[in-house]
Amino acid sequence: MVERKKVKKAVLAYSGGLDTSVIISWLVENYGCEVIAMVADLGQEEELDGLEEKAKASGASKCFIEDLKDEFAESYLLPVLKAGAIYENRYLLGTAFARPLIAKRQVEIALAEKADALSHGATGKGNDQVRFEVAYKALAPQLHIIAPWKEWEIRSREDAIKYAKERNIPLPKTKGTIYSRDRNLWHLSHEAGILEDPWAEPPRDLFVLTTHPEDAPDEPEYVTIGFKGGKPVSLNEKEMSLVEIIQTLNRTGGKHGIGRVDMVENRLVGIKARGVYETPGGTILYDAHQDLETLVHDRETAHFKTVLAERYAEIVYYGKWFSPLREALDAFVNETQKRVTGAVRLKLYKGHSTVVGRKSPYSLYREDLATFEDDEIYSHADAQGFINLFGLPEKVAALLRHALEEGLT
Repeated sequence: MVERKKVKKAVLAYSGGLDTSVIISWLVENYGCEVIAMVADLGQEEELDGLEEKAKASGASKCFIEDLKDEFAESYLLPVLKAGAIYENRYLLGTAFARPLIAKRQVEIALAEKADALSHGATGKGNDQVRFEVAYKALAPQLHIIAPWKEWEIRSREDAIKYAKERNIPLPKTKGTIYSRDRNLWHLSHEAGILEDPWAEPPRDLFVLTTHPEDAPDEPEYVTIGFKGGKPVSLNEKEMSLVEIIQTLNRTGGKHGIGRVDMVENRLVGIKARGVYETPGGTILYDAHQDLETLVHDRETAHFKTVLAERYAEIVYYGKWFSPLREALDAFVNETQKRVTGAVRLKLYKGHSTVVGRKSPYSLYREDLATFEDDEIYSHADAQGFINLFGLPEKVAALLRHALEEGLT
């Protein structure tokens, strides 16, 4: 029997899914506390319909539905895009950088409502438990944390469905459609069900945001993205907010089957898990941003930034958003973005986003240097002296090796 701390009021990160719907009732039943549901609108669209009524029907005293789309785009999504962070070279971190924002707003509501506890619906096997709880500790260490999956006797989605039916809790999905999904402005992730077999191909009806590439239009579509200081600011020469750009590219890229990733990733807790992701707009933005950087960054900065991007992705994936290291890395990244201004043109076709043109007022590309024709700036003869010096360590090592070999014969 788990000894439970006395709690008067808890704020739950509520999604309306099976787990959090059950948790409201479970908290009331097992802690005897008031439960306030907090829904973060990060661009789930129709998934938000009826959530306030559903939360209250499940036992919540209040339900806050917070429109956080602009803050999500500007303060969480954009820093990751600027950093070029991609976890294990494939995952664009859509769930990972959403969790700290949800936790932040949850804490703000808890403090305003004088709650003494925070709760979430993440399981003990996944990454989200770490992301939520580390954020809570960073922002409000005085608040108690309740993680039902570490306390209750429910051990499967089937158990949760049974629990909900016994208490007349509104169910979001049936037993026959057991996929775990997370949707926001940036992406839609899919886990569980047949996807737990890494050999099984994802069913055609799994995908929501993207057309199957073989069914995509037979004609390519071109888009031009404008950047200022590393931030996307226009689409096809029309100025838009970052949220509008992402939403538009999601529709356009989704139509062309762009942004699907099927991968087995290494979770923070030490197990491998398979995830299928749809990130159409995000994929196009990454392709454009990274390509524009090749035009304006010097070689040493460009190479070092790829090293930093890998570390930045790990920090975000591991739930260390509110850490001094991420903030310090942001300072470096923001310095590198000052001249990431210009435009990138891409061709969208049958699941592929291909850069076909790029320009910038800060371009380091010089046609008079890159040309194979005659030029007056670059002297081919100068290259010989450079090669002699650059290859000197290898030459010295070879001379020593030959001398040693001759001494042995």
